[in-house]
Amino acid sequence: MESPAVTFTLAYLVFAVCFVFPPDEVRSAGLTVQSLLAAWLGSEDAAFVQYHLRRSTGTLLAHSLLPLGYYLGMCFAAPEKHLCFFYLASRGWKTFFFFAVLFPAVTSALAYYWSRKGWNNHPLARTLAVHALPQSGWRAVASSINTEFRRIDKFATGTPGARVIVTDTWVIKVTTYCLHVAQQQDIHLTVTDSRQHELTPDSNMPVQFLTIRVASINPYVKAFDIRLNSTEYGELREKLHAPISNAANVVIHQSLSDLFLETFTSLVEMNQTYPVPSTQAGAGPQ
Repeated sequence: MESPAVTFTLAYLVFAVCFVFPPDEVRSAGLTVQSLLAAWLGSEDAAFVQYHLRRSTGTLLAHSLLPLGYYLGMCFAAPEKHLCFFYLASRGWKTFFFFAVLFPAVTSALAYYWSRKGWNNHPLARTLAVHALPQSGWRAVASSINTEFRRIDKFATGTPGARVIVTDTWVIKVTTYCLHVAQQQDIHLTVTDSRQHELTPDSNMPVQFLTIRVASINPYVKAFDIRLNSTEYGELREKLHAPISNAANVVIHQSLSDLFLETFTSLVEMNQTYPVPSTQAGAGPQ
């Protein structure tokens, strides 16, 4: 029979993975940073940039507390280790506790620094500042993004931790801890990879995912990749001003019928050939 410490460790590992990379079931249950800090984060629709300034900071803080949470849980799951009394714990657990306290302390100091002067020190503010005109600052860029995000004609796809948003002026990739932002007039887009999955959790149909490289002529904007379903490729192209080059000569399936034909063809090619007996080959209609 497994000890309580092993059981707790496995359960906490599953919890930590689901908390950092929440599946749909966890999101629907409201066990995400966005849901738990909803009152502080505000509305994404009302102020997109300000929302993600807080979201990225709150996410980093929440995730940094996971090691400390494990230590506190082990105090009760393994009382024989004397973890509640720091001076009685083993050297290994003392080291773990030191780093478990250090992580949230460092991230708290970092979050405080970022929030100073109206979030001027936040990495996202510096990311937006490179797009600002000489006589303006990152807040002017944030206002432009906020306004365009509120429009209903934007292109948006992906899960909360890997969203792709395209407005009239901006291409944005939302990740767990940061945002990648590029201005449409400055970018070159290239299809670099394609992966096909036979089954997905949401559908029993095969799905093709495309990886598109977004590179900007602005030397201060780092290139990034976006990933989307091939059936959304046409909608994305309509929203973009620049063409998408296909350097890898990827065959893009923009409809379910395209996917069906390729899947059907590949299955037929996998079948073994059936030799027709000579008696059947020579027989004709009577």
